[in-house]
Amino acid sequence: MKTRNYIPHPALQHIVSTIRIVHANVPDEQVGIACPYPPTPQHCLFFYIDDLVEMQKEGEQGFLLQPRSVIVGPQITRVNLIVGKSHKAVAVGFHPGGLYRLLGIPMTELYDDGFNAEEILGADVRIVNDKLREAAGFDEIKDIIENFLLKRLHLLKEALPFDLAMQELLLQNGNQGMDMIASLSCLSLRQFERKCKERIGIPPKFFSRLARFSKAYRLREMRPDLSWTNITYECGYFDQMHLIRDFKQFAGVTPRFLEDTLSHTPIRMQANIRI
Repeated sequence: MKTRNYIPHPALQHIVSTIRIVHANVPDEQVGIACPYPPTPQHCLFFYIDDLVEMQKEGEQGFLLQPRSVIVGPQITRVNLIVGKSHKAVAVGFHPGGLYRLLGIPMTELYDDGFNAEEILGADVRIVNDKLREAAGFDEIKDIIENFLLKRLHLLKEALPFDLAMQELLLQNGNQGMDMIASLSCLSLRQFERKCKERIGIPPKFFSRLARFSKAYRLREMRPDLSWTNITYECGYFDQMHLIRDFKQFAGVTPRFLEDTLSHTPIRMQANIRI
């Protein structure tokens, strides 16, 4: 699997944290095997360039074919993804509050689901999808995505201290007191909670837990040699019971059970995510 994370254009860096491009050729015997994709604290815009992806939300029956471009806001439920033989995709990862600033709609309206990007961002997305399929390589793909986003900068909602404060919380993997983050946001705790619902889509303490869990899960995908004890303390958990609790809520299973699932999947979907 080929993966590249790009630092976005300087004019985009206040809303976009990374542009990640992946291309994997799945062996015939592994086509059709579902890959787990637990929730992350990062809101994303996905483009599927070659084969489309099928998605199943944990606890539901059947897989649904996804659009060629998908917006994912606040996600709290694990999904399972079936990729095709040629999985080429782009993920635009937004800083906290970045997707809200781009779309101008409360993130509660994008709660825990994927949405056809063309229906939200307009017909320009279809043009982007066509260009991506003709692109010669990763660099050209990145340029197409950046040009699309740069043309929309004039529509951005204003930045607030809240956005930088939430970036700090994410950098600390959720391990920071809410009073401190509210103070950095120049808001009272109650105002901070309301603003978090609007710009992030979930309560701040829940976001904090999600950030810590996501760090632990991604670390396991990246470093399968690490013990769960090391991961527990590396990510700021008090003990393994708290880690197991979050895995049950966000991944739907215990760490050990999910590890067994990962050993049979064709792609580790989050091993190269940069948040």
